[in-house]
Amino acid sequence: MPNQQGQYGYPSQGQPQTVPPAVTIPSGRPPAGPFREESYIENILRLNRGKVGTFHFSFENAMEAGTNVKAVTGMVEAAGRDHVILSEQRTGKRFLFPMIYFDYAEFNEELNYFPQRP
Repeated sequence: MPNQQGQYGYPSQGQPQTVPPAVTIPSGRPPAGPFREESYIENILRLNRGKVGTFHFSFENAMEAGTNVKAVTGMVEAAGRDHVILSEQRTGKRFLFPMIYFDYAEFNEELNYFPQRP
């Protein structure tokens, strides 16, 4: 039986070529319309960068008694999906806490909840 492929595995002339159907790949963006960021804690903290609050954390498996809770009064510097960075006002110390230990936060001012539109 004669070889149906030419050099480098490409079809030889005379053989019908097929074109694969077009594929639509989603862009990962929400449909057009008013933008609305989802209200996850890290997004709310990110919207309130620079604000001072008291942040409460608990560590379920702490080895020493009395070390299973921590409260930090400080400013939100940054927040990601799994962490928050705080700077303590009193000492200037910076903390990186995994969000799995975050319990709640207290603020003495109004919080931004929705992103500001340009």
